[in-house]
Amino acid sequence: MSARLSVFSGIFLSALLAAVAIAQQPPKPGVLKAEDLKRVVPTAYFFRGQSASVQLRNSAGFSNSDGRLVLAGLVDTSGYAADIQAKYQGFLITEVKLNIEGSELAPGQYGFGFSKDNKLLVMDVGANDVLSVSAKIDDMLAHPVPLKIVEDGGGFRLYAGRKWVGLKTQ
Repeated sequence: MSARLSVFSGIFLSALLAAVAIAQQPPKPGVLKAEDLKRVVPTAYFFRGQSASVQLRNSAGFSNSDGRLVLAGLVDTSGYAADIQAKYQGFLITEVKLNIEGSELAPGQYGFGFSKDNKLLVMDVGANDVLSVSAKIDDMLAHPVPLKIVEDGGGFRLYAGRKWVGLKTQ
């Protein structure tokens, strides 16, 4: 009986270690899947002196060939002042240098928003403007959603509804 228990314990321990090893592997390069997003997207995001709840269903990201991540997600901005709400819609976390429509963004954590005049605004965590670029409109997009990232040739597109900007890792 104890021999069977030893064999069972060994098999169970091996399976458990294999599962842990698989769970800790970095995501494959490209757009992150839902299960990867659940592991890496924060539940709350600090910006301009407050912590806002992150909307996991409206979060997206991608991984480069080195396993480095770029994450974006919408947050609940209801507790923020009107001037901040007007330009802050979500978070952008990048572990790599990004080229956003020709402008360079260093690795870091940022707030972002798409303005009514079709600009992507990126701010540091103190709500200071870091960059502003023109967004494009995709009138042919069949089913716009609040936020998504899709592959686009050698880069990616960050969409907010029909508005989008190109992202490339450097």
